[in-house]
Amino acid sequence: MLLYPPIKDLLGQVPSRYMLVNLVASRARKLSSESEASGEPLEEKAVSLAIREVADGTLTVEKAEAALEAVEETEEEPVQEDGSQEI
Repeated sequence: MLLYPPIKDLLGQVPSRYMLVNLVASRARKLSSESEASGEPLEEKAVSLAIREVADGTLTVEKAEAALEAVEETEEEPVQEDGSQEI
C-alpha cells in the first residue's frame, strides 16, 4: 500500500490516474534498464524512485513526452544500405 506520497498529491502533478500509472511504469522500466546496463544496483525499487520523482516534480508529463519525441526522432533517421546514417 502506498503511504507516501499520498495519491491525492500525485494527482496534483498528473491529470489522471491512468496517466500517472503509465508515467511511473515507463520511468521505472527506464531506471531498471539503466541500472542493469551500468551494473549498479538501485538503492530502492524502481517504482518507488519513479513515484518520488513525480512527487518532487522532477518527472512531469511534459518532460516524459519530450523525451519520447526525442527517442522517436532518433529512430526515424534514415539508414543507408551499408548501415551508416545520413548526415
